[in-house]
Amino acid sequence: MRKKLFKKILAGALTAVMAFSLTACGGGSTSTSSSGGSDSSAGGTEASSGPITVGFSQVGAESDWRTANTESMKSTFSEANGYKLIFDDAQQKQENQVAAIRNFIQQDVDYIVVAPTTESGWDTVLQEAKDAGIPVIIVDRMVDVKDDSLYTAWVGSNFELEGKKAAAYMKAYAEAKGIDTPKIVDIQGTIGASAQIGRTNGLKEAVDANGWNLLEATSGEFTEAKGQEVMEAMLKKYKDGIDFVYCENDNEAFGAIKAIEAAGYKIGQDKGQMIVCSFDTTHAGLDSVLEGKITLNTECNPLHGPRVESIIKQLEAGQTPDKTAYVEEEIFAKDDTVKEVEVDGQTYPVTVVTQEVIDGRKY
Repeated sequence: MRKKLFKKILAGALTAVMAFSLTACGGGSTSTSSSGGSDSSAGGTEASSGPITVGFSQVGAESDWRTANTESMKSTFSEANGYKLIFDDAQQKQENQVAAIRNFIQQDVDYIVVAPTTESGWDTVLQEAKDAGIPVIIVDRMVDVKDDSLYTAWVGSNFELEGKKAAAYMKAYAEAKGIDTPKIVDIQGTIGASAQIGRTNGLKEAVDANGWNLLEATSGEFTEAKGQEVMEAMLKKYKDGIDFVYCENDNEAFGAIKAIEAAGYKIGQDKGQMIVCSFDTTHAGLDSVLEGKITLNTECNPLHGPRVESIIKQLEAGQTPDKTAYVEEEIFAKDDTVKEVEVDGQTYPVTVVTQEVIDGRKY
């Protein structure tokens, strides 16, 4: 139920209690006018009519994935769909998001949606939202708070599972290609972001289990420019060769590919060539898979708008949504060298990218 509607119902209930009290004490008539009942009903109808106001604090616009995520939210929470969306771009700064959330509270929005910059540092401002009676829905990256009642629900990807899927593919691929002890570099995402933590951990677990050689892990900040800069430095440092370039999103992969090609190295699926692995499966990312520049692309679905709307509709109906909602995601590859991977006892098929596959995607 919408917060504003709840307040009006509560106010109406208090008014009724006061009226009953006055009547019992002989302070008024024992009869109830039809106009009074009509006003009460109209108040409830008026409160539930009109657009639902949603304040959305987006972390920024650092990648193609983020652009698709923003578009999904904007198209879902449109005026035509019965919403008023107040959008704020935090430009990668947590302090901007904190300020935006406080602004949403001041504007008395019905719901606050946050795609957080990092996991920590949210307790105080989310407590302020809770005190104001505004449900908070977290999307994409998680938050690490002492009291999880500070947010209503979270929806997004299982980033560590993504990392484990990619690592399982790399293991099977290395075995198929005769790469005994793969030399790997990890171009990490923004340090402290859930996607970075999960994907880094997924790789590190495989490195420790298989005795792989992880040459370096350095943040590319989820951007193409930084990904290129980091890759250029790594190529100068590791002249004995790199087998796998593990990029924690598509944009970093695009930058890494530019650096690799500019330095005269080959990218591909043959032994001795650099193998680029990525996450997100944006259209541009899958285009690079089809072209043979990215070998593996593990999906991270950005279309969170409809999922968040589903949670809001549950709340509007007085229902309790699931606290955590993971989205289902796929694995895409250049060829069928690896047909499926197994992670924690579950098997995941690998989809070979074709133009038809790309054309069928919504982002």
